[in-house]
Amino acid sequence: MFPPPDAVNAVGHDDLTLQSGRKHLKAYQRGVDGAALSQLVVTIPTALISLAVVSFASSLLDPVLGLVLPVVWLLSGPLVFHRSAEAAIARYVLRMRRPTPAEAERLSAVWEQVTRRAGVNQGTYELWVQERAELNATAAAGHIVGVTRHALERLPNSRLAAVLAHELGHHVGGHTWAGMLADWYALPARTVWRLITTGLLLLLGSRNVAGIACGGCLSVTFVWFVYVLTFTESMWWLTLPAAIGPLFVAWLHRRAECRADDYAAGLGFGDELMAVLAEEHQAQTVPPAPPQSAAAEPAAHPAVRGAHSRFEARLQHLQRNAATRRRPTGHP
Repeated sequence: MFPPPDAVNAVGHDDLTLQSGRKHLKAYQRGVDGAALSQLVVTIPTALISLAVVSFASSLLDPVLGLVLPVVWLLSGPLVFHRSAEAAIARYVLRMRRPTPAEAERLSAVWEQVTRRAGVNQGTYELWVQERAELNATAAAGHIVGVTRHALERLPNSRLAAVLAHELGHHVGGHTWAGMLADWYALPARTVWRLITTGLLLLLGSRNVAGIACGGCLSVTFVWFVYVLTFTESMWWLTLPAAIGPLFVAWLHRRAECRADDYAAGLGFGDELMAVLAEEHQAQTVPPAPPQSAAAEPAAHPAVRGAHSRFEARLQHLQRNAATRRRPTGHP
């Protein structure tokens, strides 16, 4: 269905049809779709728990600090969208770098065509490069689009444009800033949860009888505390959504990926995006050749199998939409 990678590389990078003339910019450059809004709503209970954690921890240090620090923390969320803060996140958290002059020249030409079709201001977003061996790109914060160096080297301009159009769809739909705000306000609660679970697992997994007994007592105490908070104190509206929230957020992430795929397809990059997904799916599905001394090939890791199923779901979604767009008018 799609040309093999070697054939693509033989053609070269410059295969994108260039549009010229006056560029029409849309009045609304971005918004908030259902996936982004739902993620913000779902993480409200976790954010309230984070607020309680910040208030409790700061009040232990100083009563006045217990009043001031939670307010500062609540107001700190929008600061992550400041250009300098976003650059720090891209460089130190996401391990991105600024593109080289040659990379910047190519990315600028492709990005100009993507934003031209979308009616979006080209300078609204900054392009960064990730040193990762994947045919992938990343939308981060409010103004960052990162593409892997592997994608720059392997993809022709048309498929590179499809990947960038997908990430632009995340920005236009509000997925990136909503996800970053949700992660920021959930960070204290998640940190405490990781500390609790890690400590309990270490105690229960220790060979020391005292450690195992202590871990068991703490586990029972924690379960009792959650039970009292949920049913005795009637705070089920906080604990139950916080418990099932991560499952719903994972579903919303998959929903957001499909929305971004639809956005790229709407700009005319549907076939190219399917080709990229098929190639990446094949690269992760076909295992590398095992060593000659290996007796048997190990089974695929559950996370790898999950990634394969996500690739297949996205491909099927794009193929269904492509078939719908090609269906003649009036067809049942």
